[in-house]
Amino acid sequence: MHKHKHMDVFFLPTKSGMIKIYSYGFSSGESWGQVFTEYNDITVSVKGYNQKKAIIKSISRLNDSLLNKNRDK
Repeated sequence: MHKHKHMDVFFLPTKSGMIKIYSYGFSSGESWGQVFTEYNDITVSVKGYNQKKAIIKSISRLNDSLLNKNRDK
């Protein structure tokens, strides 16, 4: 397994906290990568070949998790 030396980090401030997006891999067109999205106590992980699509998918899953958490309260 190759170690990925490149990691992208995005911070998105919100009214109730900070969304942190960690993306690594995606070094060439054929290599997969992984995206971790964190918000308060929820973490979502997505693997894929396209960085933009993986980031969008992880944010979408985070949104679904937040909606389900609020529905359970």
